[in-house]
Amino acid sequence: MVEGWDEDGLRAVRGALHTQDGAALLAALHRGPVREVLQLAGDGVAEAAARGLPGAAEMAALFLGALQERGFRGDEELADRLRTVTGDAVIPLLRPIPVDMEMLTMLLEGDPAESGGRLDLSTGECWPAFTDELEPGLEAEEADDPERWLYVPALDSRAGYRDMELFIDGLGDAALADRLWMTIGGRGAFRRFKDALASDERSWRRYHRFCDERQRGRARAWLAEEGYCPRLPVQRL
Repeated sequence: MVEGWDEDGLRAVRGALHTQDGAALLAALHRGPVREVLQLAGDGVAEAAARGLPGAAEMAALFLGALQERGFRGDEELADRLRTVTGDAVIPLLRPIPVDMEMLTMLLEGDPAESGGRLDLSTGECWPAFTDELEPGLEAEEADDPERWLYVPALDSRAGYRDMELFIDGLGDAALADRLWMTIGGRGAFRRFKDALASDERSWRRYHRFCDERQRGRARAWLAEEGYCPRLPVQRL
């Protein structure tokens, strides 16, 4: 196993997820440490295991072990799904929706002035709060139908701040860690942290992978609290 993900490896994982090519996903996941892409690829691995693809059960077991060891918010919910498809647990009473988790995290954790919005439970589409019109021709009563729409709140910055702290704690570079600790006190902490980290391209990419996993996990946990779980969106031809 290589020490970290390169851009080609991540593109292969994302491409396989986009096309819902389970075999390609399982092959791509051998190109880097699964611990760094558990939330990104977990639903794809669950789909592959449910279809009985060769090697999928073994990959699901690898994901389960890594999720249990890591313990980020949302990891237990993903572990439950993997246990379900491998026959090790009862199916959770959560309604699956084909939501784009990247879009959902943007609603939950984007710019505080623009984040938040609503999720279309019939299609899985995410609509930012600043969108003036949800759909052409949508009647007023449909726009307020709680059976169709789920309100998505804008989260505060505390979770993002904690991400910075945990990332610094996990750095193997003591000198860089010391510099980063100095940036995160007081107003403007996020900007100073990112400015300091931008000089180290490898650590910058690692930070974004770390934040992506943390944010996707929080989105998954939030969905579960609302009674839903993500499934891969149906690709439109």
